[in-house]
Amino acid sequence: MRLAKECDVKIVSPIPIGLSMLSEPEARQYGGWKTASGGAMKWFARKTRKDIWDEAIEWPLGDIDAAARIRAICDAAAQSAAGSARNDKHDSARYERAAKVAMEIAMKISDSLMRDDAVHRIVDLCMTANDLKTAQILFRAIHASWIRETAQRDHPGLV
Repeated sequence: MRLAKECDVKIVSPIPIGLSMLSEPEARQYGGWKTASGGAMKWFARKTRKDIWDEAIEWPLGDIDAAARIRAICDAAAQSAAGSARNDKHDSARYERAAKVAMEIAMKISDSLMRDDAVHRIVDLCMTANDLKTAQILFRAIHASWIRETAQRDHPGLV
C-alpha cells in the first residue's frame, strides 16, 4: 500500500474534524478519503476479486486437496451456474471457466472414490446451469454404484 507521501498526492478528509486527527495510514482504514485534486475515492479504486478457479494451482496437488478445491470451485460457481441457466452471458462465461478447471483437476485425482465424488459435484453444477449434455457425459464417468445412484436420484434426467 503506497502512502500519500510516496506518490505526491495530498489527502483531504471529507470530515473536517475527528478522522483528520488520525495519521494518514490510520485514517485510510476508515475509507472516505479522496485526493485534493478531486480523484476517485478509495473504494472505487479496488481491484476486481479473482475467482478461485482463476488462481494458479501449485502442482502436485494431493487427492484430498484436489477434492477440496473442486468442492470450493463448485460452491463458488453455483450462483454463476444459476445465472447461466437464465442465459446471462457473464455468468455463463464464469460457469464455463469454473467447470473446465474443476474437470481438469478431477482428471488428476488418482483415488477412484474421491474422483467419483468430485465428478458428482461437477455434475450437480452442470445441472444447476441446465448443461445437460456435459452432465450426461460426466455422469457416465462415475464408476461407484452408490454415487451413481445418488446422482440419478438427484437428477432423474441424466439417464
